[in-house]
Amino acid sequence: MLWFVLFLAYVFEFANGWTDAPNSIATVVSTRVMRPHHAVMMAGVLNLVGALVVGTAVAKTIAEGIVDPNVVGLETIAAAVLAATLWALSAQYFGLPSSESHALVAGLLGAGFAKGGLAALEWDGTSKSLTGLITSPLGGFLMGLILMVLIYRIFARVGRATVARVFGRAQVASAAFMAFSHGTNDAQKTMGIIALTIALNKAGTVGKVGELTIAPWIIVSAALVMGVGTMIGGWRVVRTLGMRMTHLEPVQGFAAETGAATVITVAARLGIPVSTTHAIGSAIMGVGATKRFSAVRWGVAGQVVAAWILTWPSCAVLGFALQKFFSLFG
Repeated sequence: MLWFVLFLAYVFEFANGWTDAPNSIATVVSTRVMRPHHAVMMAGVLNLVGALVVGTAVAKTIAEGIVDPNVVGLETIAAAVLAATLWALSAQYFGLPSSESHALVAGLLGAGFAKGGLAALEWDGTSKSLTGLITSPLGGFLMGLILMVLIYRIFARVGRATVARVFGRAQVASAAFMAFSHGTNDAQKTMGIIALTIALNKAGTVGKVGELTIAPWIIVSAALVMGVGTMIGGWRVVRTLGMRMTHLEPVQGFAAETGAATVITVAARLGIPVSTTHAIGSAIMGVGATKRFSAVRWGVAGQVVAAWILTWPSCAVLGFALQKFFSLFG
């Protein structure tokens, strides 16, 4: 079971890179500021850097704050991770940006409840996740809108060609910031899962679990697997976010990336698991709305939001069902 859970954890991280990490480079690719393979390489490297230098507050929230390690077992972790992975790949099939963060949390809650009822659930990390569910889309929208308004006012008398040239270069920096911020938060989810899995294995599936530690090899391996996933796939998500939701130019891409990355980085410092998808998707909506309300293709945006809303109940039910299934073999 240990190797099975670790395998699922890395598959989840690969799916995270496939479906979620492209969010960090969607705008810089769609505005043609960077070539796709250059953007992918940058995203992979900076995801790793972000995961290495910012700490492990989010990883510890996932490992200790969602389910009680002394109640759940390895099959619970397997059920949660598999539920989140299946959801992520389904979203990828339909080209919808998915939130692996909330898929994993919901999967843990559903599987944990199936294992030990309410006694298996922890409120501390769950409340942080619910806080992130609200603040990341709201913060992304407001930050994108505010930054875009400020840019319009500051550069009101500057020629369009000059603005395009300035922000064509600036967007490389904002895309790098976005990729870095993704590593600070999203890469830590699987780190927490791996650390919890190893601790459970040492203690026995329902034994006394000691203090969880996030070893350096866990940090590096999780970040590397996510980077590979980004390099292999995810371009349908790039197209949805960067091309279908609203028309983007470098100046809009800069505002959206900077706003979303700020929200994500602050959340990582506070140990709040947030969704990169929510942050950048809502930031793009906020940027698009500054031109005119109809500039945002609200039909496409509605499909994205619907996928966000469905994530929690779908993954919780799937995690519950998979826990019950795996328990048949325990």
